[in-house]
Amino acid sequence: MTKSEEIIKNKMYANDEFSKWLGIEIIKTGEGSCELKMKVREEMTNGFKIAHGGITYSLADSALAFASNSHGRQAVSVETSISHTYKVVAGDILTAIAEEQHRSDKIGVYQIKVTNREDKIVAIFKGVVYRTQKDW
Repeated sequence: MTKSEEIIKNKMYANDEFSKWLGIEIIKTGEGSCELKMKVREEMTNGFKIAHGGITYSLADSALAFASNSHGRQAVSVETSISHTYKVVAGDILTAIAEEQHRSDKIGVYQIKVTNREDKIVAIFKGVVYRTQKDW
């Protein structure tokens, strides 16, 4: 991780109260990539006693944000989607790994895979971002 990537990551996380509430831990960031981890808590489950879909979505969305902003320009999501592939329960440790698929001057496309502690894919997220002209 470069010094500028470290500065961007720290600035973003310092103001990201939702990621903090989720208990997200930044494992690593790099140019166009990111790895996050979090533990699913009981209050994150729904009436079926499985994690609310918004939990994996939010984790993946945070990974999208850190990965897409790592190039030094502010980027914001314009389109996202998720496929939930396996149930998530309280106590699960989730890992989200974001990888850049395409980047132009204006648009970036990312894929984020969310896995559990058994390395089973529990969600696949696609995010498209608009890359503003504003530098970090």
